[in-house]
Amino acid sequence: MKFGTKAIHAGVEADETTGAIMTPIYQTSTYVQEEVGSHKGYEYSRTSNPTRHALEKNLAAIENGKYGACFGSGLAAIDCVIKMLNPGDEVISTNDLYGGTFRLFKTIFEKYGIIFHFVGMTNPIAVEAAVNENTKLIWVETPTNPMMNIIDIEAMAEISKKAGAWLCVDNTFATPYLQNPLDLGADIVMHSATKYLGGHSDVVMGALVTSNDQIAKEMYRIQNASGAVTAPMDSFLVLRGIKTLHLRVQRHCENGEKVANFLGAHPKVDKVYWPGLESHANHDIAKKQMRGFGGMISFSLVGNKLQDAHKVLKNVKVFALAESLGGVESLIGHPATMTHASIPKEEREKIGVVDSLIRLSVGVEDADDIIEDLRQALA
Repeated sequence: MKFGTKAIHAGVEADETTGAIMTPIYQTSTYVQEEVGSHKGYEYSRTSNPTRHALEKNLAAIENGKYGACFGSGLAAIDCVIKMLNPGDEVISTNDLYGGTFRLFKTIFEKYGIIFHFVGMTNPIAVEAAVNENTKLIWVETPTNPMMNIIDIEAMAEISKKAGAWLCVDNTFATPYLQNPLDLGADIVMHSATKYLGGHSDVVMGALVTSNDQIAKEMYRIQNASGAVTAPMDSFLVLRGIKTLHLRVQRHCENGEKVANFLGAHPKVDKVYWPGLESHANHDIAKKQMRGFGGMISFSLVGNKLQDAHKVLKNVKVFALAESLGGVESLIGHPATMTHASIPKEEREKIGVVDSLIRLSVGVEDADDIIEDLRQALA
């Protein structure tokens, strides 16, 4: 079954009672049992809910996995993965990392004895050098947030398998439409479903997908025991959003290419970070493991002045100044003071998150209007 068909139909069945084609919102906390231990597969909605269950099956299908689990946010999904580890275990992560993930690793889990190493993962040799007998997890973002670096998933999978460690890939920026990490050797895929999967900036959710039976058992145990699950209404919204994922992401890619080319030719723009550009340092790897290059773009300004970045952010009309990404509307943000403010300045600047860096989530509006908005804001 091809992607567009799976996105619409996988995990979804007509309601047996009414014939409703859309999965009902089972807004219930509990379920009546015929007698003790005799029920229809559902006991309590923290453990399982029919709407959430349909979404979890759908997510597993579009990521070519066996098991899916949904959580109250992307960070709650990451939290579940790290809770599979023990004190003394070590994690190797990319040094170009979403600020919320960095904050979770450093301020929550480090004090429980889990050790984190942040490495430039575009160089597999550097990752291999960081591996030791305590390495239990390699954590990858690709494309990375916000520098749009591309990490070779197959290379990371080879390293993780040699180390006897799990490989988890944050696939939020690429989406399952553009990239399937499980097919490339990853053990777990993580999504902030808030972003492209939901696609309409109206829900907060996280998701994990795996084909590993052992990981799935732990994933569901922690999901139930910790209780950071998503609600039925949110599950319905993301399930609905996925039905148009392939259509939306195709438009995001088309608009992203036009915007990246515009920015690359603009005299006030210093550097453009978009993996579809042949000048991108990891373009060849992106071509190898992705089916398109997405709508996320970062760029810095000539002179690298904070006040110049703020002027652009203030003067846009079509773009909305807001955190998050992946919605149908175009969003603009300033990583150094917004999404990555929790990372120390000296650490941010080492990876390229300078004061003039601006991140775009290019939406599905008319590309000419998006480009004209950037033109007038840069002027």
